[in-house]
Amino acid sequence: MRVMVVGLGSMGMGAALSLVRAGHEVFGVDPRCEARAELRYAGARETGPRGLDFACRVEAVLILTVNAEQVESVLFGEAGIAGKLPAGTPVMISSTVSADDARRFGTDLEQAGHMMLDAPVSGGPAKAREGAMTVMAAGSEKAFERLAPVLDAVAERVFRISDRIGDGAAVKVIHQLLAGVHIAAGAEAMALATRAGIPLETMYEVVTNAAGNSWMFENRMRHVVDGDYTPRSTVDIFVKDLGLVTDAGRALGFPLPLASTAYTMFASASMAGYGRWDDSAVIKMFPGITLPGKNPEE
Repeated sequence: MRVMVVGLGSMGMGAALSLVRAGHEVFGVDPRCEARAELRYAGARETGPRGLDFACRVEAVLILTVNAEQVESVLFGEAGIAGKLPAGTPVMISSTVSADDARRFGTDLEQAGHMMLDAPVSGGPAKAREGAMTVMAAGSEKAFERLAPVLDAVAERVFRISDRIGDGAAVKVIHQLLAGVHIAAGAEAMALATRAGIPLETMYEVVTNAAGNSWMFENRMRHVVDGDYTPRSTVDIFVKDLGLVTDAGRALGFPLPLASTAYTMFASASMAGYGRWDDSAVIKMFPGITLPGKNPEE
């Protein structure tokens, strides 16, 4: 297929590379020259800063931007692609957005003559580059059928949540509650270990071989032990995602005490200047401890 991938960040780049390897003609869209150059070198058909330049030539669109505002701009902004895509083009929105935003995008795309798959993803940059992401998708049978070649290329597992746009986004938001809380809890535990004089490597080895382990602890707290805060996913991403979680709780009148605390921790780390660091840098908000490593800029 001729597939436009919009957003060549850590997940979008991995998805685009997986599509290239699967033999698809990939059109990459990102404002950053270095991201476009990497994808061109890997074999993309064309790349550019605007999707509008390729919209009339593609058969499917995959959007992996940071937030709903960027999705809105890509589809319906001044240089939006919705009005230029061939009629009936399937659009797979894999950005993490609220269920309400997903439903709004679905309605607006339908009115523009297209179909949407509400398909957030998980797995991290490594899984994305392996074509092994987990996709939690909702949409019509026809949208799943049309996007099957894209899903086959980028995903190891596809969960078909329902036929209702918004349900995929809701599942991803709930998933991010767990992901954010696990990182925050892991950071708290490692900070306490430091204060108690327990070597971080020792604490990490114990937890990753005991019942208190989680995927997020094992992955993110390795960064803390190594003192490596090179961003794979940033503190600010979890400020945004946990903000979506707490908004969902408020909308449903449902208390989320752990998610609210984790949101406060990430927001505090961002306000302290760590917003663009790896999300494991939420540990930096704890006072009175000395941690290994340097600033990412160094």
